[in-house]
Amino acid sequence: MVADSSWSPSMSAPESVSRRLVQHHKAMIGFLFGFFLVVGLYSTVSGQFGSTNTIAVLQSAPTAEHSDKNTTASSPGASMSSPPASAPKNSTQGAVHDVDNGQNVDATKKTGDQRLQDNVHGSDSINNKTSANFTVNLDNLQANRTDKSGQTVNTASDKQEEEIIRQELDLDGDTNERNTRHGAPRKPICDLSDPRYDVCDMSGDARAIGGPNRTVLYISGDAAGAEEGHEWAIRDQSRKHLEYINTVAVKSLSAAQAQAQSAPECTSRHAVPAVVFAMNGLTSNPWHDFSDVLIPLFITARGFDGGVQFLVTDIQPWFLDKYRLILANLSRHDIVDLDKESGSVRCHPRVIVGLRSHRDLGIDPARFPAGNKNYTMLDFRMYIRELFSLPPASVDIPYKEQSAAAAAEKQRKKPRLMLINRGRNRKFVNLPEIAAAAEAAGFETVVVEPRRDLKLEEFSRVVDSCDVLMGAHGAGLTNFFFLRTGAVMLQVVPWGHMERPSMEFYGVPAKEMRLRDVEYSITAEESTLYEKYGKDHPAVRDPESIHRQGWQLGMRYYWLEQDIRLNVTRFAPTLHQVLRTIRG
Repeated sequence: MVADSSWSPSMSAPESVSRRLVQHHKAMIGFLFGFFLVVGLYSTVSGQFGSTNTIAVLQSAPTAEHSDKNTTASSPGASMSSPPASAPKNSTQGAVHDVDNGQNVDATKKTGDQRLQDNVHGSDSINNKTSANFTVNLDNLQANRTDKSGQTVNTASDKQEEEIIRQELDLDGDTNERNTRHGAPRKPICDLSDPRYDVCDMSGDARAIGGPNRTVLYISGDAAGAEEGHEWAIRDQSRKHLEYINTVAVKSLSAAQAQAQSAPECTSRHAVPAVVFAMNGLTSNPWHDFSDVLIPLFITARGFDGGVQFLVTDIQPWFLDKYRLILANLSRHDIVDLDKESGSVRCHPRVIVGLRSHRDLGIDPARFPAGNKNYTMLDFRMYIRELFSLPPASVDIPYKEQSAAAAAEKQRKKPRLMLINRGRNRKFVNLPEIAAAAEAAGFETVVVEPRRDLKLEEFSRVVDSCDVLMGAHGAGLTNFFFLRTGAVMLQVVPWGHMERPSMEFYGVPAKEMRLRDVEYSITAEESTLYEKYGKDHPAVRDPESIHRQGWQLGMRYYWLEQDIRLNVTRFAPTLHQVLRTIRG
């Protein structure tokens, strides 16, 4: 038998253990040598690409901009992966898109859409989706940083990289301060872009200074604000081109400027927003009362649900009295005569100067801010009827509301027609004859001539009791807000190509409010212009030639000088048409 050379019976146990320890020690030395060699090689290689990886990690931030800010503030890792709140437009990611020649545009848009959806579903889903987006964007960014020759492409300038790093370091500061300094730019304080109105909307430190030099100061807490030191003169109504509406000065100051200029301190503080607006202008005409003030005030203030205070300039006591129900509902707080508040500095968390308006006597639901109810003219009519305690929308027009028993006994009342006459121009010069013609057609006729001091609470109930509201094109037809759904507005259109303004100012709103609009256009012979100037005068023979010379001449003849002598024989078919509409 051949002895095994790897083991000898003469070798003692301690010697065997000692040899194994020596072998283990040599193996450990070899392992450590190899480990440090690998680390050294890795450090050398990775050092060449370290800046690229750093930029890639920083630039992944835009996909994480909706992550929870508490996590961001408490974790350095989260801080490095969250975005600078306002990254430069020509940032690294933007440069990469340039290299891609636009190939990443769709992907970027999709990512943006995804972030909008994330906002709706809450912070947990936002954080989960952010992680996925971070990985995708990081991979794309690293892949796009190599050119065709395989060389690394540095698409961000040193200045951009320094800005990104500086913003990341700022994450160690206060979160709210960071959002203020680097967040998305605020909307402009004052918007002068609308052709109808100017409006200023200030949230924060807003101070309304009363007296003849009515002023609203806005003290910005943002040291980098873009509008400090600016001043605007705002006509605080919905018609900014009416020169006789006095202006309100709106001034924006930084905190430093306010201190340097000794800005007046608050004499009273209020927890609710305020709206500053003028009651003058073309008011005292019901159409302008609603079109220029009440509907714009509804558009501007209805979203506050009464939790707003009105600071009124050029206040009109009669307006306060006539429309007190509407004003009291839009604001639960006392109305302030700002012109008489000399020495007062009223501080509100938000102040709006001016009234938003969509169009003449109209509401465009698409123009309400996001998050607000998109009101319509129908909503406004129902709102007015509710304020004046008129029957709800479910109640039919008065003629059809009568009991079936009365109809069966043939005691049914006639449809009721309110005939509105104007006091100065475009009035009916043969009013009794017109009223008799309406009676002969089958109507019960109520003749009225509204005055400015009319008590709307009482008059609204009279209008509500009627099935038809008839009048010449003019302010009296504005009482159609008190009609029931399905009632008829019968508009007599004066001579002079007046069909278009008649439709725009009354016909369109009536239809939007679910009223039935019927129009009767008079002939030249039914106008008193025919009697005054004769058939050959341009105002009678060729109205278009008058309009081509400017609106002032058309206003003179067709709005101011003209009255109406209605041909009741020619008008009779229109009355029968309305009667069929009511009974149908």
